[in-house]
Amino acid sequence: MHVHLLGICGAGMAALAGILKELGHRVSGSDEHVYPPMSTFLEGLGIPILNGYRPENVEPPPDLVVVGNVIRRDNPEAQAVLDRDLPRLSLPQALNRFLVGARESLVVTGTHGKTTTTGLIAWLLYATGRDPGFMVGGLARNFQTNYRVGRGPFVVLEGDEYDTAFFDKRPKFVHFTPRAAVLTSVEFDHADIYPDLPHVVRAFEDFVAHLPPASLLMAWGDDPLVRQVAGKTSAQAAFYGLGRESDWQAADLRPGRGGMQFTALQEGRRVGDFFTPLLGVHNVLNTLAALAVLLEMGVGAGELQEALAGFQGVKRRQETVGEFQGILVLDDFAHHPTAVAETIKAVRQGYAGRRLVAVFEPRTNTSRRAVFQEAYAHAFREADLVLVREPPDLWKAPEGDHFSSERLAADLVAQGLSARAFPDTDRLLAALLDAVRPGDVVLIMSNGDFEHLAPRLCEALEGQN
Repeated sequence: MHVHLLGICGAGMAALAGILKELGHRVSGSDEHVYPPMSTFLEGLGIPILNGYRPENVEPPPDLVVVGNVIRRDNPEAQAVLDRDLPRLSLPQALNRFLVGARESLVVTGTHGKTTTTGLIAWLLYATGRDPGFMVGGLARNFQTNYRVGRGPFVVLEGDEYDTAFFDKRPKFVHFTPRAAVLTSVEFDHADIYPDLPHVVRAFEDFVAHLPPASLLMAWGDDPLVRQVAGKTSAQAAFYGLGRESDWQAADLRPGRGGMQFTALQEGRRVGDFFTPLLGVHNVLNTLAALAVLLEMGVGAGELQEALAGFQGVKRRQETVGEFQGILVLDDFAHHPTAVAETIKAVRQGYAGRRLVAVFEPRTNTSRRAVFQEAYAHAFREADLVLVREPPDLWKAPEGDHFSSERLAADLVAQGLSARAFPDTDRLLAALLDAVRPGDVVLIMSNGDFEHLAPRLCEALEGQN
């Protein structure tokens, strides 16, 4: 079968391309502004990429077109697909058809922690000999890829609340009917498609309401809003968290070398002691969610203890980029104010006694807007020095609804913190190089490449030796 992908260079679409290729299909795709790493990844698979969207890209007609959610209805290639009435699917529909098939899926949803928790479950199933398929929204470092076909009975999927496609505005995750689902958190995000928190809540409520009655919903029990959402399901609901009211509890949390130790309890009974090679309380919760789901499904605690220690994490989640002249550089995907605060807190705990320099780029469709202006002013409190770039592409946010990095820096200074804002990455980098000193931990946070700030900083520091 010839399958053509519109928007092939997106992380999820590129993973689907690899899955289709591995399954023996002929794959092609189109995108615009094609650049590494996805372009080189796809080229390495022998998948041709057409640069730019044109009607002739679907001539001769492929057997199936998969349309990524980056594609708008007025896209000329999408128009050709519609005019010629070519068979088409969205990304989640294609995953169900080609990756899940007759197997059982485990789906991880929530505003925060989806990627790490998905990667954890996939690794634990693999390391205990269950050969899972998976697709995760980041590079799983144990596999050096974000997908795997596998031959085992389970497929692990990251369930995204973003919309599906121009012809289907429902959240992606409503297309999945998992055997087990995880709900990590519910907060306002994606301001470009959700006008307010109640709309986000309704999206998650729709997801849990459509879970099969025989399935399992594992939800974060420390948050009343998550419990409210979980109350809409007819599935078998269980809760994990730090509080004693949760079915699964993490207790006796202890920072260890390179991670966190904790004791897992089920309904007050000790299941075992675990070490997660991830920093922060939020990652203990992500780990507990993964363990609880698999323990409920019959995987042994001893197997999981041994497998967990081998988890290498997901790229750009507290990733060590390098250390030069005693200056440690970390790269992280954090962008929502809650994620920023938790990541800073985790790094502070993991590198106690070192000065923490937080560097931030607000570039998502939500962080470009003023909606989190006040929240960000509280998110950086545990940093010693904060450098913030003005949001790129502010024209993408509505006029009069722009986030101000200058105001954020002023608010942080008013709280007694050292903070500065910069109009571009070049000037930020110059100031960062002047400010850092041996012993510092530099935490770079952005959901994009930040104009290659992390490798540019490392290169400059290395050149100073």
